[in-house]
Amino acid sequence: MSDADDRQARGRRTLSEYHGRPGEEVIERLGRISPDFARQLVDYCFGDVYCRPGLDRRSRQVATIAALAALGNAEGQLKWHVRGGLNIGLSREEIVEILMQMAIYGGFPAAVRALIAAQEVFDEIDIGGEEAARQDDA
Repeated sequence: MSDADDRQARGRRTLSEYHGRPGEEVIERLGRISPDFARQLVDYCFGDVYCRPGLDRRSRQVATIAALAALGNAEGQLKWHVRGGLNIGLSREEIVEILMQMAIYGGFPAAVRALIAAQEVFDEIDIGGEEAARQDDA
């Protein structure tokens, strides 16, 4: 197996750990418009960075959720990573605390948007509409 194949396989495994089938669907969707971008996303983000040994999965997802919330303009990705956080073991309460913390650094408007996005994810899960929600965010 070449280094490129190994990176892709490692990236696909890591993507699956965080996002399951919806993650693969996003990659497939991106691949239709830009196969190179989809490959690079899997290779670099999930094959190189997400599987580095310096942080555990929970810490990486906390950092990702915090960064997306602080940006204030990445609602779709934030929702995706809130679900990913739940998938790898973060509680709803932990996610809410992460988003509240971001009010200090990203501002209250960004925190409000992030908390509303998280609540939408929680509601979608609670009413069983998660599959439809995943499709909407992809």
